[in-house]
Amino acid sequence: MRAIQVVRHGGPEVLEFGTVDDPIPAPDEVLVKTTAIGVNFIDTYFRRGMYPSTPPYVPGIEGAGEVVAVGGDVTSHAVGDRVCWVDSQASYAELVAVKATRAVPVPDGVPDDVAGSAMLRGLTAHYLLDGSAHPKEGDTVLIHAGAGGVGLILTRLAKLRGIRVITTVSNDEKEALSTDAGADHVLRYGDDLAERVRELTDGRGVPVVYDGVGADTFEQSLAASAVRGIVVLFGASSGPVPPFDLQRLNPAGSLSVTRPTLAHFVADPAELRWRAGEYLGVVADGQVDVRVGQHYPLSDAAQAHTDLESRATTGATVLVP
Repeated sequence: MRAIQVVRHGGPEVLEFGTVDDPIPAPDEVLVKTTAIGVNFIDTYFRRGMYPSTPPYVPGIEGAGEVVAVGGDVTSHAVGDRVCWVDSQASYAELVAVKATRAVPVPDGVPDDVAGSAMLRGLTAHYLLDGSAHPKEGDTVLIHAGAGGVGLILTRLAKLRGIRVITTVSNDEKEALSTDAGADHVLRYGDDLAERVRELTDGRGVPVVYDGVGADTFEQSLAASAVRGIVVLFGASSGPVPPFDLQRLNPAGSLSVTRPTLAHFVADPAELRWRAGEYLGVVADGQVDVRVGQHYPLSDAAQAHTDLESRATTGATVLVP
């Protein structure tokens, strides 16, 4: 089969397109012919060596497609089923072996490119709202990178729950996208960001900040937080946050900082089914409109990574085999 391999740790140039052996499904797995493959920042972290990985390897953890074979112990899926996943390694390929317990049925009305590129973002948004923090109806939250893949979905899910949303973006195009997603106030990045957030909250700040940017925004996230607020640091698109003195959280307002990851919120298959069912349900019935902003041929994975890391993308990004 054709696939992408990371031949060494480094920039997008280490992604090479070629041929590798077809995977053979284990008794508890299904073999899926991919129709859409999600491109995510976590893929770049593994590629650069920020997260443990041993080249050469096929990257990617998210995708969607059609089941073409099932292992001998599998009774939950059949050949021809449409499924998607968020935590199966080696997804930048034409065929992927997926644990049956991790293969989520794709509802009618959800296109393959949405299922294959927005599940990780959607489930991330779901656990951010109902897991790592618990903002309630009437609360105000700050979402950095409001026009990104997670930001757009997080905004839409938050609005469904009656939460007031402030977002940050970098340009006019992204401001329009964030506004269309339902953001109540869209701000630009800058040294006065926290001041502007406080102006919008009668000086209090926000009880929850969702920060997937990291190094460039972390200080402003702290400064924009209300007393006893929580900063949910769920990504590092601008680089990791430097070592941090926890004592600073005391005079800043008894703040909390958490650094969650999706894996710990979907490890239990029952919790995965619950979160995926809720998320795909609101996508299927049109309550959440997932924007797939970019499609690239699988062979152009390096360009997809380049565009993602330079913040040239909006919404979800898909590789098409």
